[in-house]
Amino acid sequence: MTTPDATVDDRLASLDLRAKVRLLTGASMFTLHGDETLGLAPLALSDGPTGVRGLVFTGGPTASLFPNATLVASSWSVETAHEVGTLLAEEAQRQRIHVVLGPTINLHRSPLGGRLFEAYSEDPLLTGVLAAAYVRGLQERGTGACLKHLVANEAETDRHTVDSVVDERTLREVYLLPFEIAVADADPWSVMAAYNDVNGVPATEQDDVNNRILKGEWGFEGLLVSDWFATKSAGPAANGGLDLVMPGPDGPWGDALVAAVETGEVTESVVDEHVRRLLLLASRVGALGTHRTWPDDVPEPGSEVRRAQLTRLAAQGMTVLTNNGVLPLDRSARTTLVGRHALDTVDMGGGSAQVNPPHQVCVAEGLRARLGSRLNVVDGVQIRTRPRAADVAFVVDPETGTPGVRLRVRGTSGALLRDDHLDRADSLVGLDDDLPEQAATAVLSARVAAGAVRLGVIGVGSWTLRVDGQEHRVDLEPETADVGEAVLRPPGWSLDLTLAEPAVVVAEVDLSVMPCGRLGLVVEPIPASDEEAIAVAARAAAEAEVAVVVVGLTEEQETEAADKSSLALPGRQDELVSVVAAAAPRTIVVVNAATPVLMPWRDEVDAILWAGIPGQEGGHAVAAALLNEIEPAGRLVTTLPARDGATPAWDVVPTDGVLAYTEGPFIGYRGHAAGLAAAPAFWFGHGLGYGSWEYGDPVTSVQEGVVELRVELTNTGGHDSREVVQVYLDPRQPDQPVRLVGWSAVDVAAGKTVTATVRCEPRMWRTWDVDAHTWRQLSGGDLILARGLGDVRHRLLAPGNDPKTGDTR
Repeated sequence: MTTPDATVDDRLASLDLRAKVRLLTGASMFTLHGDETLGLAPLALSDGPTGVRGLVFTGGPTASLFPNATLVASSWSVETAHEVGTLLAEEAQRQRIHVVLGPTINLHRSPLGGRLFEAYSEDPLLTGVLAAAYVRGLQERGTGACLKHLVANEAETDRHTVDSVVDERTLREVYLLPFEIAVADADPWSVMAAYNDVNGVPATEQDDVNNRILKGEWGFEGLLVSDWFATKSAGPAANGGLDLVMPGPDGPWGDALVAAVETGEVTESVVDEHVRRLLLLASRVGALGTHRTWPDDVPEPGSEVRRAQLTRLAAQGMTVLTNNGVLPLDRSARTTLVGRHALDTVDMGGGSAQVNPPHQVCVAEGLRARLGSRLNVVDGVQIRTRPRAADVAFVVDPETGTPGVRLRVRGTSGALLRDDHLDRADSLVGLDDDLPEQAATAVLSARVAAGAVRLGVIGVGSWTLRVDGQEHRVDLEPETADVGEAVLRPPGWSLDLTLAEPAVVVAEVDLSVMPCGRLGLVVEPIPASDEEAIAVAARAAAEAEVAVVVVGLTEEQETEAADKSSLALPGRQDELVSVVAAAAPRTIVVVNAATPVLMPWRDEVDAILWAGIPGQEGGHAVAAALLNEIEPAGRLVTTLPARDGATPAWDVVPTDGVLAYTEGPFIGYRGHAAGLAAAPAFWFGHGLGYGSWEYGDPVTSVQEGVVELRVELTNTGGHDSREVVQVYLDPRQPDQPVRLVGWSAVDVAAGKTVTATVRCEPRMWRTWDVDAHTWRQLSGGDLILARGLGDVRHRLLAPGNDPKTGDTR
């Protein structure tokens, strides 16, 4: 493999075994050890699917909040994915971060997966190509990327113990393919091994995947790092290809790995290879030898340039699902905006994808800035069932008088370990705050206004909440035995009170059950009842010329550490839509969700705009898309089922510890096309934009060993628009699913005609021969030219048996 510089072996020779092993476990939650004798600086890593959070989980520096990965992917644009990587590299440099832990390139296997919003799509080709562009954008600026999570990590339930059982052909053709494409086309500097087992072997110990395929067959020269707390062994993981254990400073390697070398279970040459890969990463990111300099001219997260970039990136990926002529929205129309998501737009998902943004713009703010007095805004039904930390608009630090809360933490000795003002209402205690001793108690306090208010607490422990002379006690138990799950999805409790005058709320927790975790204070106005909200919305809709209803999911459903159990919208949102649609002359629904939801009202409304999770400028992006300031030219990256269970892969709950991928390669649109599930509500690849299209007769050829398809497109609509021309291969073999083989996006002015050219991906003509353990070429089949498989424009014979030949029989 390539070495960082000519002196690497000399540097390595200067270390004894324990010094080498020390480098192979993190120094802290998000840093790696440096070593002055090697000229090695400490490396800093950060989560990064939708923003570079930094070195702490909560309360870190302000960071730009990007549109979620699914929304970025909905542009079907290599240029967009590359730009996102470039901007994230800037964000990383501003915080002096060497490696961004992304992109997430697991597939949307089941629509119930809670973490799918971090990943690109259900299709391996689309995912791999976009991931490669993202990686190039990051690494061209000197910031390392980290493909994750290798492999078969498509659900969150029992994620540390589940055994994903996948046949060899499916693993190769579907789930490994995005990693293969990204490794071959972008040379990522690191890859992350998943939590789960794969066919009975932990992902961190997968000799076949990690050593033989990733490092051997694909020639990957980078670093293979564990997911956080994923490593289960010393010798088997070291021999199985894992290079680095995270987090640190503790973990299963250390003395155990030294002992494994001393007993002969692991050879020292294996340890040396891991250290070489670590040094190569350090060299690439400027942390070995002459250390890198950091730019000081990176745009701030709240700057106008960043706001414009993030608005555009979000709006252009939004997808018009249906439109009876009401979109683009008429600026002069009296408009009623309805829904909790309109006022409290969900701009980011839950878990490790969260950052501390400079602001989050709701849809009401975005539309009001453009429509002014022509806009009437009303709240909707309740959408959450779990308490969440207070918005700082509702709490004041009783000592400083500034928005936020006061946190005090005492240790087992009684010593005061923290006495902090927080500009938010929750904090992680005992994990990334470097306390000098174990935390024993914590107190959150805040002054709240008079009135009807919902108060409560979040976090594991025995709580006492005091307010207005009252005392309330509650014990909150962890929902699972896993500390990480309790941090990402802590339990909560609340009650409703009426305060006659402003009061100080004091919430004290005994942390003896779990001395570390996420703690929060709940303070919010008591919302109106759903019945009242629906009635108010109906009256307001009847008085408008057009109603815009914003519905969707929240971080309760789209989050790390939990899967969904249904695709139904939470609460009574479906009823709200139907009532508004019956009352309003015209109705537009905006769906504020990254992953599939059921839309039983889709035939009752005039238009549906799929808005995803749009990031910090979400409200401005939705408004820009509705008004065609920026065309919402997105195409779906996930098939939207018509009902629960009506999809080729559904279950996410293991049976006896096993999650079997019984659908094989027929996931998503592939399985629907094969008749393994009922026709979906909307197909993968579907999206209307604001144009309408005529397709000419396509012409195929083979250029430089690659199948090309050319077709004339005419935009017959009244708006300039962007079309995404999609090409699928339908093989002759019955055990082979239809699959996307290429696409091309073109911008076409209204009334104009252009020629679009699609270069197809030769790797999609392969099938894995299980007996010979090698790739074979597919023979025969049809090419499908389509706007998603629900809108097929042409079907024609694919050129030749082999796309690398010129045979056009």
